[in-house]
Amino acid sequence: MDRLTRHELKTDKFVEEVGQTVHFLEEHRQAVIRYGSIALALLVIAAAAYGYLRTKHAERQAALSRVLETYNTPIMDPPPAEMVAFRTEKDRSDAVVKGCNEIISKHAGSEEAAVATMILGNLAADQGDLDSAERYYKQAAEKAGRDFASLARYSLAQLYASQGKQAEAEKILRSLADKPTTLVTREQAQLELARVLSRNNPEEARKIAGPLANKTGAVGRAAVNLLADINRKLGS
Repeated sequence: MDRLTRHELKTDKFVEEVGQTVHFLEEHRQAVIRYGSIALALLVIAAAAYGYLRTKHAERQAALSRVLETYNTPIMDPPPAEMVAFRTEKDRSDAVVKGCNEIISKHAGSEEAAVATMILGNLAADQGDLDSAERYYKQAAEKAGRDFASLARYSLAQLYASQGKQAEAEKILRSLADKPTTLVTREQAQLELARVLSRNNPEEARKIAGPLANKTGAVGRAAVNLLADINRKLGS
């Protein structure tokens, strides 16, 4: 699946590692939340407390990495002796929830806690618990920094679209397109908006997707496919 949600993030090795894990998740999670990405914003820390905060920052990174590794762990019964695996989906989900809640409790207010909250939202959406998913995404959007908040809002828009709440989804996506971030680009928000509009307003959807089809890379290819679907619906 083409990745649509990330620019190249070169400044932090942790960002690269998390991005690789999220790429795996994108290819295996259900269609409600298809795109997503995890990254880590730089912290502004006072010089006097630098050493202490750097240590705590590393602890939070390590804890979040462990949660993502757990989310990435395969399910096999019985598990092979040479690798780590969970026997059931529930076992893995329980481990992810436990890890996320520990981060949220121990590191409340941190960016990692916001990411952990988004992971709980993704997990809830995968399990069909859309009310909980909505709650988690809203919490993450309120508490995260600008980049992660945009990602949480993007996921919330997709959730609303999957529930037929088109007006709510449109409002969020138009806002994201007007104020893009590293994690949710203008083109990505526009493409998702066109997908949502294609259901009830295919003409506007075609106007939005048309210029995107001229883009190179994943966005352009996805826009071409969307335009083909829209044209079939319109009989043109």
